[in-house]
Amino acid sequence: MKSYLKLVNFEFNRSAKIFAVLLGITIIAQITGVIVLSKKYLETANEMIYEELMPKADFLAQVGQMSFLQITRSVWFLGPIALCIAGVAFYIFLIWYRDWFGKNTFIYRLLMLPTTRLNIFYAKITNILLMTFGFIAFQLILFPIETTVLKWMVPKEYRNDMGIEEIIGSMPELNILIPNSVLELVLYYGAGFMVVSILFTAILFERSFRWKGIFAGVIYGFVAAGLFISPMLLQSTVLNQFFYPIELFVLEIVMGLIVISGSIWTSGFLLKKKITV
Repeated sequence: MKSYLKLVNFEFNRSAKIFAVLLGITIIAQITGVIVLSKKYLETANEMIYEELMPKADFLAQVGQMSFLQITRSVWFLGPIALCIAGVAFYIFLIWYRDWFGKNTFIYRLLMLPTTRLNIFYAKITNILLMTFGFIAFQLILFPIETTVLKWMVPKEYRNDMGIEEIIGSMPELNILIPNSVLELVLYYGAGFMVVSILFTAILFERSFRWKGIFAGVIYGFVAAGLFISPMLLQSTVLNQFFYPIELFVLEIVMGLIVISGSIWTSGFLLKKKITV
């Protein structure tokens, strides 16, 4: 356990710069977006009310009050989130290939540590989870800051205030990243954990067998995905809606656990038997 925690700490320190840069881009872009869009709204209000002499009530009826939804639907808000998601996706591959192709081929030092090699797998996938939850937590911290900036910028009569839960609930994209219940959290991020474990295993296939390993990794990915969705395929074809929804749900969870266990076992086998120093 101690060796695992040391590896987790080591991996997180290696990713800290990328993590900090993405957080910096997120806070700068989103707060800039709040300021820019608030100013744009106020400029429109001033132009229509004071230059075109439109009654304030008519302006509010035609244009409406400004809410935080106008911020969340802009590239200022969604762009940094998409960038963070892309950054995590890219780091899933970088976290392994950096060890082989980086300075001093660091993977050899990791493989020679006096601990089970599977701890390397666990530490790397834990780091991916920590980065993901870190981004989510940071976004939750940003919401009150950004809504406060909006309140400073836009007068109350032109503003429709929204709570954080209301903001998240109004956007399907945020509902996935920030689920409303513990069950949804476990399901969404459990599925993400499964996908990352499959990708890690595919990467280890490639590192173990090189060109042949690419095909082995792709085949493994298809087999794992097929195994996971097999209950739904059987339900809609051969079994003709045989299972109740709750039974199908339980079967999918079981298949997901089987896929995760298979990925961990296969990765451990490749690290111990096929990758040499």
